[in-house]
Amino acid sequence: MRAFFTGLGVMLFWVFCGGSFATAHEVRPAIGDLRVQEGSLTLDITFNAEAIVAGVDLQGVADTNDTAQAEQVDTLRAMSPEDFADRLRADARQIADAIRVTADGVAVALEMGNVSVDPVGSVDLPRDSFGSFTGTVPSGAQALQITWPAQYGALILRQQAVEAPYTGYLDTGTPSGDIALSGGGQDTASEAFLGYIPVGFDHILPKGLDHILFVLGLFFLSTHIAPLLWQVSAFTLAHTVTLALGAAGWVTVPGSIVEPLIAASIVFVAIENILSDGLSRWRPLVVFLFGLLHGLGFASVLGDFGLPAGQFVPALIGFNLGVELGQLTVIALAFLLVFVALRVDENETPPRTGQLFYGLLTACFVVLGWLLDGAGFVAVMGAPAPVFLWPLAMISVFCVLAATHVDRLEAYRTYVAIPVSVGIALVGGYWFIERVFL
Repeated sequence: MRAFFTGLGVMLFWVFCGGSFATAHEVRPAIGDLRVQEGSLTLDITFNAEAIVAGVDLQGVADTNDTAQAEQVDTLRAMSPEDFADRLRADARQIADAIRVTADGVAVALEMGNVSVDPVGSVDLPRDSFGSFTGTVPSGAQALQITWPAQYGALILRQQAVEAPYTGYLDTGTPSGDIALSGGGQDTASEAFLGYIPVGFDHILPKGLDHILFVLGLFFLSTHIAPLLWQVSAFTLAHTVTLALGAAGWVTVPGSIVEPLIAASIVFVAIENILSDGLSRWRPLVVFLFGLLHGLGFASVLGDFGLPAGQFVPALIGFNLGVELGQLTVIALAFLLVFVALRVDENETPPRTGQLFYGLLTACFVVLGWLLDGAGFVAVMGAPAPVFLWPLAMISVFCVLAATHVDRLEAYRTYVAIPVSVGIALVGGYWFIERVFL
């Protein structure tokens, strides 16, 4: 049992030292409204201006605290709206030049005009800044193409004042494609469905760290498939309902209420994993209720995106499917990680094989965490490599302990499921305190 508490101590150290990495949804996509009237182009953008002014490369980043410019971003967020607006105007030319607009292949120069900034809030959270960009469209032009710079993160682009308007999600510096000035560029049902699948998936992997921990809490309840199926089914049904209701605007709950409750749901399922070794009669109901909360969290993301009005249902279904694929991917990866440990626990694989396998895996995760750490990994996954890989190394250590003490009753539960659940509960508890009091 000494080995168990040693491993648990290491897990607690990781939680308290690394648990602060995940301020959920800390970087939001910019939102741009495009109008062209009588040859005059107006692009009104609400965006994370502090990060852009600080020179943060937002491509794939979920939290500016994971960047080298974190302190500078916090300093800019603490500036008064008037002072930061002046600072933003000083970079107006550089920002406007980075946004590339062409009309029938001819470049359209932009100028930043009106600027406004929200009041100072918590420096740990983004505040919205507004910038209005204008340009002149050549006479007779039929279509525009807009490229939002990759280093500025993602942009939700919405065409205004036309029938069947274009709505697009621009990321990684990919051009929008042709946007017909007269309208009619709205996605078809299949395009909207397919286009929103990766948006939903991305909200789980890698950016939905709170949802990932909740799904892992469901996974580590039991080694049997039936409890997992019951829980995942209840969770899926519940978040599908509130996602649809929230996206349609029929149910609205402030994020200040939803986000702490999501953190509390993580703590609950993790603690129950520790106290119970199987599926209780009422756990699926509790998971269903928590699923309603997570659905409201998903709906808030779609509220930022602005689902295309003409293809609301296909886009909503696509987003929900992406979320499901993300959750199933989390479960599949977790199963692959502990598969050998489960076989050892069931006496289907020799303990020595489990020890060697997870010893090697631990070393690989630790080394890869160092080697892959850098801007490239952050751009793809939204957080530094150690955030993803070193916890996997810690779980691998627990699997070594389970294989070493397989002769004891419920070795996998004692040395893997319970320590991981403790870690999940502590991270969820930290998020709850942070979202309520900090």
